[in-house]
Amino acid sequence: MTAILIPGLLCDRFCWEPILDHMDQAMVADVSTQESIAQMAADCLAISEGPLEVAGHSMGARVAMEIARIAPGRVRKLALLDTGFHPLKEGEIDARAEIVAYRHENGMEALAARWLPPMVYEPNQTPELMKGLTDMVLRKDAEAHERQIRALVTRPDASSYLHEIKCETLVVVGRQDQWSPVAQHEELVSRLPNARLEIIEDAGHFAPVEKPEIVGPLIARFLQE
Repeated sequence: MTAILIPGLLCDRFCWEPILDHMDQAMVADVSTQESIAQMAADCLAISEGPLEVAGHSMGARVAMEIARIAPGRVRKLALLDTGFHPLKEGEIDARAEIVAYRHENGMEALAARWLPPMVYEPNQTPELMKGLTDMVLRKDAEAHERQIRALVTRPDASSYLHEIKCETLVVVGRQDQWSPVAQHEELVSRLPNARLEIIEDAGHFAPVEKPEIVGPLIARFLQE
């Protein structure tokens, strides 16, 4: 059995450290080189043969859902954190193009300074956490950012196949997640045949690192039990 942890947009192993601290073995996928959600899913499936336990955060959870769609016989458990499942919303392409243009004009550091604070519940914005998140963003380059944005705006409509995902699924969201709100996760759970919801109090979109003492053991226990 192989556990695969899939990061979100501009994210890497940093966001999974609280879970890795509680797991015997797990692999963190690299989803920074592909052009589409489908290719990210295919590359994750190629990491290991046999049964999988898959966890994804934000964009990574969209990849995790796609993995469960194309290889249902391989996915034993699914954990979806702070994410969405709807197709493109009105105005989304323009909004994402604007932030790509902003990064092009101002650089990755300015992008991090603009993008990260709304994602983190304000009381959790300690210098240590914000530096860790900023350093994480700066480990990605402009080309990776554009590839991931391109993957998001061409993403599959997960809402069309959620009813087909039969494996045990844990859905996790920070109570103060403004980007992917609680109501969206409640709807996600209602569409999945075998899912339950855990709401993390006093956490935003980066719940795994905002509340590591809660999310770390929660996800590790679910995947391993």
